[in-house]
Order: sequence, then C-alpha cells, then structure tokens
Amino acid sequence: MINSAAPLHETLFLKAMPFIFVFLWSTGFIGAKLGLPYIEPLNFLAIRFGIGFLLMVPVVLFTRTHWPARGQDYFHISVGGLLMHGGYLGFVFLSISYGTPAGISALIVGIQPLIVAALAGFLLKEDVSLQKWIGLLLGLAGVFLVVFNKLALGEGTYFAMSFSFIALFCIAAGTLYQKRFCSNMNIKSGNMIQFAVAGVYFFITSQIFETGRIVWSGELIFALLWLVFVLSLGAMTLLYLLLRSGAAANVSSLFYLTPPCTAVVAYFLFDEQLGFLSLIGMAVAAVGVALVNYQRKKTGGV
Repeated sequence: MINSAAPLHETLFLKAMPFIFVFLWSTGFIGAKLGLPYIEPLNFLAIRFGIGFLLMVPVVLFTRTHWPARGQDYFHISVGGLLMHGGYLGFVFLSISYGTPAGISALIVGIQPLIVAALAGFLLKEDVSLQKWIGLLLGLAGVFLVVFNKLALGEGTYFAMSFSFIALFCIAAGTLYQKRFCSNMNIKSGNMIQFAVAGVYFFITSQIFETGRIVWSGELIFALLWLVFVLSLGAMTLLYLLLRSGAAANVSSLFYLTPPCTAVVAYFLFDEQLGFLSLIGMAVAAVGVALVNYQRKKTGGV
C-alpha cells in the first residue's frame, strides 16, 4: 500500500514500478534473439546465472543481508527459483533457439494470467471478480491481435512452440508458488539462492545436452550483460516486490503487456513492422490490464 506520507520520489517510483517491470521483462525476448545465434540456450543461461550469482556475493556480504531462518525456507526459495528461472527461462530459450519467433513465444507465455487467475482463487484464496475476468479475457484478445500476422504466416514449428507452452506452465506455477511460500523472502539473499540453484541446474543440463559451442561476439556480450543486469537483477527484483505487495492475479495481468511491448522494441531494433491489428491489440491489452487492476488502485495498492 502506498503511504501518503512517503516522499514524492518514492511514491512516483511505486506507481511507475509495474510499467518499468513490463518494459524490462519484455526485453528478455529481445536479448534471447540477439544472443542465441552465437551460443546454445542452456549454456547461455548457465553463464548468465553464474555471473548473476557472483555479482550478488559482494552485495550480500557487505550489506549484512538477512538469511532465511529455516531449512524449509531455503527449500521453497530454491523451488521458486527452479520454476521461475530453470523452467520458464530454460524452455523459452529452447523454444526460440529451435525457431519460434520471439513474438509467438511471448504470446504463448502471455496466456499465463488466465491460468494464475483461475488457480489464485482456489490456492491463494484471492477474489477474482467478474470485472477481473473480463479484463483478463480482453488482455488475452489483445495479445492475439498483436502477433496475429506472425500466426497467420505460420512461423515456427509445433515442436519448437511446445517448449513455450511448458514455459507457460512453469511461470504460472512459479508465480503462484512465489506468492504462496516466498512472499517474505529477503530480495538480496533470495535472489542469490535462486541464482545459485538456477546456475547449477543450467550447468548440469548444458553439460548433458549441449556441445558447449560459443562464438563470442559483441552482440552476444551485450545480450549477456543486458540479461544479467536488467532482467535477472532488475526485472526479477521488481516482480518479487510486486508479488509481495499485490494479488497474484493482478500482478500476472501485467504479463499481457509483454508481447505488445516486445513488438515495439523489436520494431525499433530489428525493423519488425507493426500492423494496424497490432496497434489495436496493444490498446485492447492495456484496457484489459487496467480493468484487472482498477479495484486495487482504488483501494490504495501499488
């Protein structure tokens, strides 16, 4: 809840946090597109989380970070990390590496809010009103409009897209699990634990399933640094803060804005054209997210 007595800059940041998160999260698909031509996906992620873990070590050591008090807390944080990082990111990167366009992958994963909303009421005892359901369905419709042209062209293969569907269920399960069991985790020590677990997971799987081929290039280095600093350290921290302060269904609705935002970024970076239906879809998705979050804003949420 926003404190009316909080400093103006803090209040503005809290209000802007969801929009900052959407933009940063959407660039993950762009980072994958930039880097994957030069490195295999599991190895890419092993290096990414290895660097992320090393960056967190001095932060945790020099800030007297609070660590989980119980063994079961370590377990829950690790499971959340495997779902959010190992499952979601691993299968998204595999999907894109096998030929699924970034927009299609973003579309498939963008269905996540419907799954979270359907399960949040049962698992987390959250109220999912008719207004929220209408907003969620509008958001889904907007997502389909944004990537309609790519779907019509039949880009990608069913095998490649199947990995995106696995990623979809991993991010939905991870969102619910994180909200249920890890809402009170310390962001710094929690991130460090999850980076370590994800790094070990991707290192082992890359050794088993990949050749270790890397072609170092400027694009690969830029993509790697962007994904480490902006996605792993920035966007994931914002996601955990949002989950801590808001309902899982409300936070998940923000993922509907990822495909439209990805399309805009791809337009400027890769000259991927935005059709009329894509522009309409962005507006529809934005209206859907506004409907899902309207009551929360009215009652003083983030």
